[in-house]
Parts: sequence; C-alpha cells; structure tokens
Amino acid sequence: MAAARRGVLRGGAGAGVAGLAGLAGLAGPAGRGGAARAAGPKGLEGTLEGIQWPEEIPFRAESFQRYDESPDSLFYQDPRFVTHIDDKAIGALRGYYEEIFPGPGPNEDVAVLDLCSSWISHFPKNFKAGRVAGLGMNAEELRRNEALTEYEVQDLNQKPQLPYEDNAFDFVVNAVSVDYLTRPYEMFAEIQRVLKPGGLAAMSFSNRCFPTKAISVWTSTGDQDHIMIVGSYFHYTPGFSPPQVRDLSPPANPIFGGSDPMYVVYGRKEA
Repeated sequence: MAAARRGVLRGGAGAGVAGLAGLAGLAGPAGRGGAARAAGPKGLEGTLEGIQWPEEIPFRAESFQRYDESPDSLFYQDPRFVTHIDDKAIGALRGYYEEIFPGPGPNEDVAVLDLCSSWISHFPKNFKAGRVAGLGMNAEELRRNEALTEYEVQDLNQKPQLPYEDNAFDFVVNAVSVDYLTRPYEMFAEIQRVLKPGGLAAMSFSNRCFPTKAISVWTSTGDQDHIMIVGSYFHYTPGFSPPQVRDLSPPANPIFGGSDPMYVVYGRKEA
C-alpha cells in the first residue's frame, strides 16, 4: 500500500526543534512557517524569501530520530511496486522535470543522479541522458526502473557517502524521500560534492510518508515548516546557492477536492 498521509501540527513546536520556536528565527517580517505566514506568489512559494537564518543549525540531535530505529535494510527488504503520491502530484513532478531537464534527444553529455530511487523515477517519458544513476534500498525495485543506466544499493543513513566521483552530475534529484534522511547535512555535503559546478539539486516532497521511518521534526510539523527544514539543508551546506522553492501542488477540483500537495526545494552548486 502507498505511504500513509501524515498528520501534522501546524505551528507546533515539537520533536526536538530548537524552538520550532527555533524556526521562528528563520522567517522574516511575515512570521515563521505554519499558518501564521502569508502564502507566496503561488501557494507556499514565498516561504524562503527573507529568511533570517541563525548562525548555527537550529535542530537538536533528537530532531533526526525516528519512531522505528531498526535497520532500514529490514524495512525495505521487500520490494514495493507502488507509487507514494497520487497521479496529479506525479504529473506535476513530471512537469517540473520537463522544465529543468534537457529536451528529447540522446543528451549523451548529461548525467542525472536519482537519490533514494526505486522502481520508477517520474521522469518525462521521452527523456534520455548519457548517465542516469539510481541509488536506493532495494535491488529488485531498481532493476525494474527503466529510466536508469546504472544503480547502487546503499543505506544512506548508515553510510552517507555517495559512491560517485567529484563533479559527476548535472542534476541530483530526490522524490518524496528527503524526510527519511537522518544525517541530512552530511548527505547534502555529498550531493554538493558530486554535482558539477552550476549543477542543480532538487528535493521534492508531499505530505505522505512512512511515519515510523520519517524523522521526528518532519512528522510533527506541516508543509511550510518542511520547506524551511529542507531549505536549511542547503543553507548550512557550503557551496550551494540560496535555496528556493516551487509549489507544484495541483489545483483542487471543485467536486472531488484536492490531490496530494507537491513542493520542490532546490539549489545550485556554486561555480
């Protein structure tokens, strides 16, 4: 079954944040993330504007603990050939990839890393690149992924070092898995290392997860806080441009209601 929709506490100060009261210091004059902050040009796209980042990372060690601290290799040992966001959110993410990736063609000189990959990457159907590497937790899922030219199985929470050379990739993408990283600042330093100068890192996420495996600061907060949390991963990692956010959430249907929200926080490796 697909990942469960998480319950969130908007505006709450939980899960070992040095104040999601500590996140209060991140926002500019409009106030901190959560219901109190005004929405940006589209949805939550204004969230990272005017951020006043503290000098030090505003989280405690327990912010990155999970309810289930058993080895991730056990949790992911059986393949899950499911999608974790609904069709409209998938379409929105695919549309974003169409914007950032080169157009149809062999693109032999383009290299993409799909981080925390699985059996499907939601890339545009006609997208081709000379190198599309996938790194995930289940070999059977990765073998099924037709977008990949190569794959590696690795638990990034146990070993947050990427098995790739420096300056290797034009794009590093991660779809709905950034909330599972327990050592995100180490991981983002690795992402920065393997990106080519000017390369783009794009972390997409929604409001679904496996709640026992997501970090505590994520499961106790809401969408706008999540944007700031991922923004902090870029900000506190040397060598990235200031993080930005796109709100890809599909519009609500007046009859059937909304679909899964979809956000991308992204930054470039400075040349």
